[in-house]
Amino acid sequence: MTLELIPAIDVLGGKVVRLLEGDYDQATVYSDDPVAMAKRLEAAGATRLHMVDLDGAREGRPVNDAILARVAAETGLTLQVGGGIRTAERARLLWERGVERVVLGTIAVKAPEVVQALAKEKPDGVVVAIDARDGEVAVEGWLEGSGRETHDLAREADGWGVAAILYTRIERDGTGQGPDVEATAALQAEVAATVIASGGIGSLDHIRALRDAGVRAAVSGRALFAGAFELDEAFAAARGDA
Repeated sequence: MTLELIPAIDVLGGKVVRLLEGDYDQATVYSDDPVAMAKRLEAAGATRLHMVDLDGAREGRPVNDAILARVAAETGLTLQVGGGIRTAERARLLWERGVERVVLGTIAVKAPEVVQALAKEKPDGVVVAIDARDGEVAVEGWLEGSGRETHDLAREADGWGVAAILYTRIERDGTGQGPDVEATAALQAEVAATVIASGGIGSLDHIRALRDAGVRAAVSGRALFAGAFELDEAFAAARGDA
């Protein structure tokens, strides 16, 4: 089985960063130019890009739209965008600007009827982000607990007909210590939508483990930027060629 590997660019203060365990005070800067980074990833073979407006996630409003617009205009990458998308109008605006998928987290918990309606409107354009800390879904840029259990929200979102569920283990995000393969595979077994693994990838073996467990997709950021492996090596591992 092939794993779709999706490079991730998180933007904070106009720069490409990765947070450690979702902590805004523990951000590592990898580039001052997100657009150049996106072009570099495309040149290496990426076709889809996961972009997160971390400022937007924290503030609940779009902050880095100018950067997003340049990536859309200056690359041929298919975009999957999240961070601070809290209204249907905002989701539709991103679709109109050429974003293929919007990633909705906080709104899926606080206004599920909005996400359900958007998924009905554009089933292939909605990804629900489930950001888990100790089994509880976190919201508001991972700063608040929601009281919702991970698997319960996943089953509900799957019933809305979303394209995918982005499952992040916050405790592992940015650590490179490995994704929670067992939990991700167990979540995939419960839903029809594609579960995208997020958080913890630090080696080619981690990619292979997700692939072998039947996980369909994964995002990777820090490992790519820190030189843990090259993108072509990662794609080969995701395909099962290496």
